[in-house]
Amino acid sequence: MTLVSPLAFADYPERPITLIVPWAAGGGTDATARTIARALEEQLGQNVNVVNRTGGSGVVGHTAMLNAEPDGYTIGLATVEVNTMHWQGLTDLTYKDLTPIAQINYDSPGIQVATDGAFENLDEMIETIRNEPQGSLTASGTGQGGIWHLAFAGFLMDQDIPADQVIWIPSEGSAPAMTELASGGVDIVSTSVPEARSMIDAGRVKSFAVMASERLETFPDIPTTYELVGSDYQVGAWRGIVGPRGMDAEVVATLESALEVAYQSDTYQDFMAQRGFGTKWRNAEEFGQLMQEMDTVLGEIVEQVGLAN
Repeated sequence: MTLVSPLAFADYPERPITLIVPWAAGGGTDATARTIARALEEQLGQNVNVVNRTGGSGVVGHTAMLNAEPDGYTIGLATVEVNTMHWQGLTDLTYKDLTPIAQINYDSPGIQVATDGAFENLDEMIETIRNEPQGSLTASGTGQGGIWHLAFAGFLMDQDIPADQVIWIPSEGSAPAMTELASGGVDIVSTSVPEARSMIDAGRVKSFAVMASERLETFPDIPTTYELVGSDYQVGAWRGIVGPRGMDAEVVATLESALEVAYQSDTYQDFMAQRGFGTKWRNAEEFGQLMQEMDTVLGEIVEQVGLAN
């Protein structure tokens, strides 16, 4: 084992940092990464270069984070798929293979229906799902096993309804799912509320509720599932900065401190507010706890929907 003197990191960072993004350029995760990178550069005094490593439903990019040298010069913007991929047999990588540095984003799922659809409110929707034969209703919002699928299935479980009571129709993302919802192709869409904004503003879709304990600041008129049915169930999509396992504690502390200032900056906060993305700060310890807790919860949902491998 190589012993590293604490003085070796005294001047960190001394050169540019690479930030790996496991999703394609132009998407929400990529835009979030590039914005936090700009804010982080101001704090660290070094360039933070975003590199997209796509493929395998997030496996390629997250594996690149795992395989990086643990010196703080290659970090990543990890996503909630860290808590789902291994349960589905896509990779052996788990949250234990990564060093949590800070969480910077959390998006709660909303429950959307067509304005002229069959349901008047959330209670009616839940009772219809409960009482109709299995498979009578359909839902969409992402691919099979994606976070919005698992979040919706978990909500059904929370309501003592089988996770597979509603047929999940895979989609390439929220936009095509919302189009299907508005045209009557599916009955329900589970996705973040910002992703449904355009259809809501057009009056073609309404959001019954957001799966959260508090209303979203950007959508104050949409009630929470806690308000409507007393459910404190919360499973959503997180994004956070991580490194490979085995990073020096001083380097992690330096990055964590710089990230907190970058997170609070106008550069980051204004961007997230403009996009409607949720902002959530957790330090390294709290972020590690979140990943551990979510891993257990999502593993159970994956099993219940029949996707465990």
